[in-house]
Amino acid sequence: MVKRGFDLMFSCIGILVLAPVLCVIAIIIKLDSKGPVLFIQPRVGKNNKDFNIFKFRTMFVASDKSGLLTLGNRDSRITKVGFFLRRYKIDEFSQLINILMGTMSFVGPRPELRKYVNYYPPEDLVVLSVKPGITGLASIEFRNEVELLKAAQDPETYFIESIIPKKLKLNKIYIQKSSLWFDLKLIAMTVFRVITK
Repeated sequence: MVKRGFDLMFSCIGILVLAPVLCVIAIIIKLDSKGPVLFIQPRVGKNNKDFNIFKFRTMFVASDKSGLLTLGNRDSRITKVGFFLRRYKIDEFSQLINILMGTMSFVGPRPELRKYVNYYPPEDLVVLSVKPGITGLASIEFRNEVELLKAAQDPETYFIESIIPKKLKLNKIYIQKSSLWFDLKLIAMTVFRVITK
């Protein structure tokens, strides 16, 4: 209840305070490239249920048809504005809507695509017992994930066989240590990493 109260209060405050900024971002995205402002994609959330995640669109329309993984910060599918939005995690701001709706939290395991959740071993499905988050222990550790994928000879295999197991291990550690204070620490670490990136 404390965690939900925190999420509800600060998502409302965030949306109200950032409303003018969000509108400007939406206009810039529309001016930069054709397509919708938001990128809406099904992800797997708490209790293994699908939900739609909201992100500001940072790629050209239909880019996901050429691959679900982003390969490097300079992936050719990323728009000019998209590069800036991704660099400072601004594309995640729209997930305040998800938090307000209750499908996400500020902190928790990042929600994954169903395709990759299907590779989770049964004993690791415990990570789906909590709400997914905008940031988390695994998100901080793998903040350079797109560059790791770009350097891999076979990005898809590397993601499934190397990155996913490590993320699952970190997400289980988060669940064990989960508390409001730990969440605040991870939020602070995330902000620091983004600012100093």
